[in-house]
Amino acid sequence: MSHPLMINHSAVTTGAALRLSGASWAEPDLDFAPDVTRYGAPGLRVLFLYLAQPHQVPHSLPLAIEMARQHREVEVTIATTTAAQQAVARRIAEAYGDSPLQWVDLKVPRLAQWLGGLVGTVPFKQPVLWANRKWLDGFDGIVVPERTSLCLKSMGVRAPLIWTSHGAGDRAVGYASDLAKFDFALLAGAKQEKRMLESGLIRPGRYHVGCYPKFDLVFKQPFNTAPLFDNGRKTVLYNPHFRHSLSSWKRDGLAILDWFAQQDRYNLIFAPHLRLFEKGASGELAERLQRYRDLPHLHIDLGSERSIDMTYTRAADIYLGDVSSQVTEFVVKPRPCVFINSHDVQWRNSPDYLFWNIGPVIDRLEQLPQALETAHHLHWSKLQRDYFAESFSLLPGAPTAPRSAEAIVSFLQSARA
Repeated sequence: MSHPLMINHSAVTTGAALRLSGASWAEPDLDFAPDVTRYGAPGLRVLFLYLAQPHQVPHSLPLAIEMARQHREVEVTIATTTAAQQAVARRIAEAYGDSPLQWVDLKVPRLAQWLGGLVGTVPFKQPVLWANRKWLDGFDGIVVPERTSLCLKSMGVRAPLIWTSHGAGDRAVGYASDLAKFDFALLAGAKQEKRMLESGLIRPGRYHVGCYPKFDLVFKQPFNTAPLFDNGRKTVLYNPHFRHSLSSWKRDGLAILDWFAQQDRYNLIFAPHLRLFEKGASGELAERLQRYRDLPHLHIDLGSERSIDMTYTRAADIYLGDVSSQVTEFVVKPRPCVFINSHDVQWRNSPDYLFWNIGPVIDRLEQLPQALETAHHLHWSKLQRDYFAESFSLLPGAPTAPRSAEAIVSFLQSARA
């Protein structure tokens, strides 16, 4: 059978790279069936689907690699919509070594590209899913780190949907009611399990606890990274969230950068959530940020791969932020944290702000110097250790992806039977 595909034989892994061509929001010509008998007998076909920005890739790609390695009878496919997604995924695959993966570029309709370009850098998700729905329906399971893919259920796709999430924070969005529609979920730890069970979002037999594959990547490298500064100062990571209704950036961000620019005690890494400046900075803001870049004790990164691979959370001595789940990754090694309440949130006793209990919270910028000092008190370290243990159910020295991949395969085998 001839396939309407372009084969890329320069793939970094043993799997072929497939490109689904086409550009309009018409139904694509996908009258092909990827080989399901490569290993002598029909096996599961599992898709790892990436529709959003590249920061989501490390939260599930190691699962795909471990699944392909442990279960040669399972056909594992990686499907992306942007070159940036696939570049991050391929670099992760290269770090693991040769892996039997299939690589596919999904068909991206012109409408999806146009709509996505209005607000960011990724194609609008729903048109992409609609255009590829028949091909997607050919899998035994689809693994995703986001929630938009749930609309596949209304598009006639029958494959079980498996959710990995892409962070272990406490915000309400991580416990949205539609998560109950997923067929299987992979959870980071006991805190998440308890809250989701109480909310009816998961049920016994349909989830696995102890999954945070992003840590698997980082733990392959020594914790101490090469210093970004050589002046002997403590380094602060300022990591504001992208959503203005929650972020400290709009009210306090530039004032924070000004304060660090003018003082001589700390270095500053400004590495916001990559969606805050997804389309870059322009005009007066770009000029101002360039002036900060010229200072030897400030490092500005608006969204490179180093902003998503824990380079900065490992390199910093102090975390400064608002609601980003990156703080849960920062306290893998207890260190001072300071949180900025720019919206007068009544956060005490709220399950959405548990992480604000592991460091001082400030309401005004004038409180920042003192908070940076008091954040070093030892009692915060104990709170951080407890918080981390509740957030992540990790086995000492053991990666999480192998066990999590096994849990997915076991569930899909049961569902298929």
